[in-house]
Amino acid sequence: MIYPLPAVLVTCGTMESSNMITVAWTGTICTNPAMCYISVRPERHSYHLIRERMEFTINLTTAAMARATDWAGVRSGADHDKWKETGLTPSEGEKVACPCIAESPLSIECRVMQIVSLGSHDMFIAEVVNVLADESLIDPVTGAFDLASAGLMSYSHGRYFEQGPEIGRFGWSVKKNGK
Repeated sequence: MIYPLPAVLVTCGTMESSNMITVAWTGTICTNPAMCYISVRPERHSYHLIRERMEFTINLTTAAMARATDWAGVRSGADHDKWKETGLTPSEGEKVACPCIAESPLSIECRVMQIVSLGSHDMFIAEVVNVLADESLIDPVTGAFDLASAGLMSYSHGRYFEQGPEIGRFGWSVKKNGK
C-alpha cells in the first residue's frame, strides 16, 4: 500500500461533450520529455472518451473542491452531468480539446502515447503538452508555482486530507546545518 495518493479530477472529451473522473492512480513518469500516467478501469464512462480522443487533462484538486472531487468519483458521467452536479466550471484547454477545470490551481494537458492493459485498470501513458496554472500562485520573481499555498488535497484509505506544512526541501538532509 503506497499512500497517500493525489486526488485529481481528469477531464476528457470535448467542450461540447465532456466528462470528469476522479483518479488517485496517477503520477509523473519522466522529466524529459515530460510524461505522466493515469490508470482507469475499462468499464468507466471516461475510459472510452479518453481512448477515443487519446487526450485528457489532469486537474489538481484543493480542499475547497473535496466534495465535488468525491461526487465525480462515485457517480457516472453516463448518468449525470458532472459539471452541473458539482458546480465546477469547464474552461477551454489550450493544446487539447478537452476542458480544464477553472477552479483547479493547476491543469496538465496530456496526449496519450501508449495504453497498457494491466488487469483491473489500463494505464494511459501520456506526454505533457501544456500546463495551465492559477496566476495568483506564480511567484513573480522566480516564476515558480507555489504548491504550498494551493491548498491541495490527497487521498488515503478512502479518506481525503489537506496537505500539511513543509518539513524539508530536496537535499536538505545532506546540507551543512540542515538548511
